[in-house]
Amino acid sequence: MKLVSDPAIANKISKMNQRVRWQDPLIVERNIDQTRLVLEDGQSDNPEFSFLVVGDSGSGQHRGHNPQRQVAELMLPHHSESRFMLHMGDVIYLVGSSEYYQQNFIQPYREFLLGGEHPRRIAYDQMIFKLPILPVPGNHDYYNLPILLSLASLTTLPIRGLLRSRLDLDVGLHGSGTGDAYARAFLDYLKAFKLPGELNHHLDQYYTAKTDTGRCLSYEPGHFTRLPNRYYTFRYGGIDFFALDSNTFNDPPPLPKTKKGDADRKVLEKRREDLEQEKLQIVETSAKLRPENPTEADQLDDFHAKLSQIEEIIVDIDKQLAADKTTLTDIEQLEWLKQRLIESWNTAEVRGRVIYFHHPPYVTEATKWQQAQTLIIRDRLRDVLDAVAKKIGSLNQGRPLVDLVLTGHAHCFEHLETMDTGHADSHIHWIICGGSGFSLRRQRIEGADLMETFGNENRLVARSHLFIGRNGQGFQKRRPYSGLRIDVKGEHHPKFIVRPLVAEWHQRQWHNRELEPLIIE
Repeated sequence: MKLVSDPAIANKISKMNQRVRWQDPLIVERNIDQTRLVLEDGQSDNPEFSFLVVGDSGSGQHRGHNPQRQVAELMLPHHSESRFMLHMGDVIYLVGSSEYYQQNFIQPYREFLLGGEHPRRIAYDQMIFKLPILPVPGNHDYYNLPILLSLASLTTLPIRGLLRSRLDLDVGLHGSGTGDAYARAFLDYLKAFKLPGELNHHLDQYYTAKTDTGRCLSYEPGHFTRLPNRYYTFRYGGIDFFALDSNTFNDPPPLPKTKKGDADRKVLEKRREDLEQEKLQIVETSAKLRPENPTEADQLDDFHAKLSQIEEIIVDIDKQLAADKTTLTDIEQLEWLKQRLIESWNTAEVRGRVIYFHHPPYVTEATKWQQAQTLIIRDRLRDVLDAVAKKIGSLNQGRPLVDLVLTGHAHCFEHLETMDTGHADSHIHWIICGGSGFSLRRQRIEGADLMETFGNENRLVARSHLFIGRNGQGFQKRRPYSGLRIDVKGEHHPKFIVRPLVAEWHQRQWHNRELEPLIIE
C-alpha cells in the first residue's frame, strides 16, 4: 500500500515553469528578473532586524491537540518585532492537497493573514499576508496520491475509513497536482492570465522594483504578497537571502551495474519489502485502538509518525532503485545560485548571506542522516560553493561563503557546524527547523559527530551542537515542537542571535519554554 507518489524532477520543473510563465516574451522584453523580489515594507535598509522560522508544520489536530497552532501562538508576541517568517517547506501534509490549506495553514497562521479574524472566508489561492510568510516547497508539497489510494479516497472502501478515522493522515480526494496547490497559494500564478492585455497590465502593476538584475516583483505586505518563482532571492538589511527548491536536485545517481551495485540493489529491495510489511502491521494494530482513549490516542500519534517516516524511507529507496534511469539535476537552478553568490560577494553593500531550502545536507536525525537524498544534496551544494570559492578568490578573506544555512525535512530542531570538509562548505552553521507541527523524530544513536569517508580516511565533517526532538519512553515521552526567532545584529559582519521557541507536549499537557539563544557570528 503506497501512500504517496513523488513526481519526476522533469515534471516538477516543467509544470512550475508553466505556472509562472517562465521567460515568457512579455517578461523578457521588460527585462524582468523572475527570481528576485523586493520586500517593500519601508524598513529593508535597517541593518538590525528580526525574522521568524518554521518548517514541516502542515499537520492537523493530532487527536485533540494542535502542535502547529501551539508554535504559531508562541510566535505571536514576536510579530511586531519581526519583519517576515521563512518557512522551510512541507506546508501541507500528507500530499500537499488544496483541501487541507484551510485546516492546516490558514487557521493556524491566521494572525499573519489579511482578514485573519475570519479565516474561513479566506481562499487558499487568495491569501494576502500582513506579516510576510516566505516559503520554499517541501517534498510533501509536491506529492500526489497513488492511483489506487486516490480511488479509495473517492469510495467507502475500508481503507478510506481506516486511514481517516484511525491514523488521521490528512489524505483527501487528491494530491498536490505536482505542486499546483503550493503554486496557487504562494506563487504569482501568471498562467491564470488568459485574456489579451491581462498579463501586460499585471506585470506593469506589480513588477516595478528596480534592481541591478532588472525589474522584479514588488512584494507589498497587506497588498500584494506573491513570490515570483519556486526559487528566488531578496535582500534585507544588507543580507542576501537565497530560497531554493531542493526537490529538483535531490535525485541520487543510479546504482552502478557492478557486483557491488547488484548486491546493494538486493539489500535495498529487501529493506523495502520489510518496510512494506511493517506498514501493514501498523495499519492492522492501529485499527484496534480507540482515539477517545488518551493513552491509545498517543499510540495512534506515534503510529502516524512511524508510518510517515517509513513512507519517506521508501521514497528514498525508490529513488535509488529506479532502473536504468537518467539522473536529472536542476542544473539551471544550481547555476543561478552560483552566479548570484558570486555577484553577492562582489556587491559592497552586502554584509552577509543566508540560504534556505527543505532537505538538509547535514543532520543527525535518525532517519535522515544517511539517506541518499541527504548525501546528494550535500554533494550538489558543495559543487556550487567550490565553484564560487574558485571564482571569488580571496574576496571573502577567510570568512565562510555563507553565514547561515536553514533547512527542514528532518522533524526536529538542530544546530550543526561543519568542520574542515575539504570543500567550500567548511565552517558553516547549519540550522534545521523541521519540528513546527508534524510528528517529531529522535536523534540517531551514533551520536553528534558526522564522519565521511575520503579515500581510505574517515574524516569528521560536522558536529551537532544542539538537538531538540522526540525523546523519552512511555509516560515520560516528550515531544518538543519548535520555531525560531532570529535577530540580526552587527555592522560589517552580521551576528545572528537564534532563539528557539519550544512548545513541549508531555503527559498530555503543553509546556512552553524559550531556550538560551545561540550566537552565530
